[in-house]
Amino acid sequence: MSTEAELRSLDRQIAELMQQKAAVQAKMEREAGGARAKQMSAEVVDSNPYSRLMALKRMGIVNNYEKIRDFSVLIVGLGGIGSVAAEMLTRCGIGKLIMYDYDTVEIANMNRLFFRPEQAGMTKTAAAKQTLHSINPDVIFEEYTMDITTTANFEQLLDRIQYGGVDGKSKIDLVLSCVDNYAARTALNQACNELNQEWMESGVSEDAVSGHIQFLLPGRTACFECLPPLIVASGIDESTLKREGVCAASLPTTMGLVAALLVQNVLKYLLGFGQVSYYLGYSAMKDFFPSDVMRPNPECSNAQCRKQQAVDEHKSWTPMVWTALGHDGQENLVVEHEDNEWGIELGGDDDASEAPATDTAKLASGISFAYDQPTTAPVAAADDQSASVSDVDVSLEDLMGQLKSL
Repeated sequence: MSTEAELRSLDRQIAELMQQKAAVQAKMEREAGGARAKQMSAEVVDSNPYSRLMALKRMGIVNNYEKIRDFSVLIVGLGGIGSVAAEMLTRCGIGKLIMYDYDTVEIANMNRLFFRPEQAGMTKTAAAKQTLHSINPDVIFEEYTMDITTTANFEQLLDRIQYGGVDGKSKIDLVLSCVDNYAARTALNQACNELNQEWMESGVSEDAVSGHIQFLLPGRTACFECLPPLIVASGIDESTLKREGVCAASLPTTMGLVAALLVQNVLKYLLGFGQVSYYLGYSAMKDFFPSDVMRPNPECSNAQCRKQQAVDEHKSWTPMVWTALGHDGQENLVVEHEDNEWGIELGGDDDASEAPATDTAKLASGISFAYDQPTTAPVAAADDQSASVSDVDVSLEDLMGQLKSL
């Protein structure tokens, strides 16, 4: 047996042992049962994994961070974005994480984050669960190694969306699409439209230097088929576009950045803080972040999307606009004092407000003042009878002599 063949054989054996280890760990978790911490602690000690997260409450950013343990998130795709997003949610203390993928870990995946070389050969779902459980055993994990585009697996996906809540009976709170093909995106789009399920979609371009996230609300924002990519709209089988020996580029920086934007959006939506992005793009070449809200297409090819658009409450929906909160967690309001016991009034300098604005011609291209900056008022001319320094006929030596005599 050649050295190369021997290495491949050892890799297979290692992968099998890793899968057996994951199975034993899963069995131990089921037997342990109630090992999950009852609540998040805000105690500031080195042994508390949640102290820095709970500090968001003290800072007035999030009022109810501990509520994150009540949420269940389903992730489809554990590639460069999905695996990192799963890790971030795990570290944030999400209540339940349901993971779907049908691929295995390969050495070619090592240019991305999360997976390790010794996990090569394992299914991505098993490897992810193994790593994530070691990071935070408080999170409930479910893993499914399957292709969601097949009929049987699609029905199973619908079931988990409907009954995959933390309690095992209720609907999940959010679906995350982190797949790299249009067939899976279309399947997720169909499932979420059928069940009126909110979901977020993400992706990175083939050249690895741009990406996007978007928040899709059935009947309220554009679904994936309302504004389909050219490949989807043309009905082209994307598998025919693949060429032997050619693959899409992949940068861990872009993947990690898009995953961070995605999870940040998830936290803002679930915990109710900050402005939730309905579409947020990213271009690394120009550091450009376009943002927009895309409305649904009344003539969308997806019948379930058109059905959701007809729902009355969806017709009247308007995008959420974030209002900053004060330190007490209440919206910052303009305070108007009805009583003015001391008679204090605010006034302005009329002369300054009427002064002409500063000439902005010397500013660099693309820069302008956000207000009219008043010019400095000219100094009044001195009275002809008042003496200036130049008018005094006294030498410097005489002045120094006068100072010394004081």
